Amino acid sequence: MGIFDRVTNLVRANVNDLLDRAEDPEKMLDQIIRDMESGIGDAKTQVAAMIAQEKELEADFEANQKLADEWGEKAKRAVAASKDDLAREALRRKKDADENANVYQQQLEIQKQTVSKLKSQLNQLEAKYQSTVSQKEALIARQRRAEVQKKVNQQAAATVTSLSPLDGSAELDRIERKIRSNEAQAAAYEELGTDTFDNQFRELDYDVDIEKELEALKAGTSGVAGELAAGDDDKATTTTYKVTQVDE
Repeated sequence: MGIFDRVTNLVRANVNDLLDRAEDPEKMLDQIIRDMESGIGDAKTQVAAMIAQEKELEADFEANQKLADEWGEKAKRAVAASKDDLAREALRRKKDADENANVYQQQLEIQKQTVSKLKSQLNQLEAKYQSTVSQKEALIARQRRAEVQKKVNQQAAATVTSLSPLDGSAELDRIERKIRSNEAQAAAYEELGTDTFDNQFRELDYDVDIEKELEALKAGTSGVAGELAAGDDDKATTTTYKVTQVDE
């Protein structure tokens, strides 16, 4: 992989994703910064070399362009001097210089585009590097908070899982049902006790009524018996009187 391929990968890399996958985010971030520094150094060396090549091509183009102009002037002087052979040679060399100048010009254009692209990539890398360095502490702090939160959530999940058979809400529901059952039983016993007492009192009231009726019945019976006895006495007296009269 070329230097700028590695540089481009670093520029495109999402630092947060790299930190998330790292076992030790701080070491990973330090390594990223070192890789960026190394990449920047290598990229600058390569860009400098490409710029140097650009300048060489530019110099070659200008030299051949100048040479073509010079041979053109020589051809003119030869024609003026009626030296056609010299003029022809000068024109041939001018043609060679023009062709070389065209080749160098084409290479120079390609080289300029390449250098421009490499400079842009280098600028991106330097911007990414500066951003990473400036955010290093913030990124580490974020990663630490994320790790702490992750551990807390894992412990909470493990606790809930281990205590799931003794779920607090389920236990409270069970206790509440038990209490309601006890309350219902207490109310039932209370109702039974109340009914027993009421029945006993009703039985007492019933006995009182019976006694009253019994007394009244006795009283009535006694009166009738007295009347009957009195009637018998009267009859006996009358009989005796009658008997006595007869005897006289």
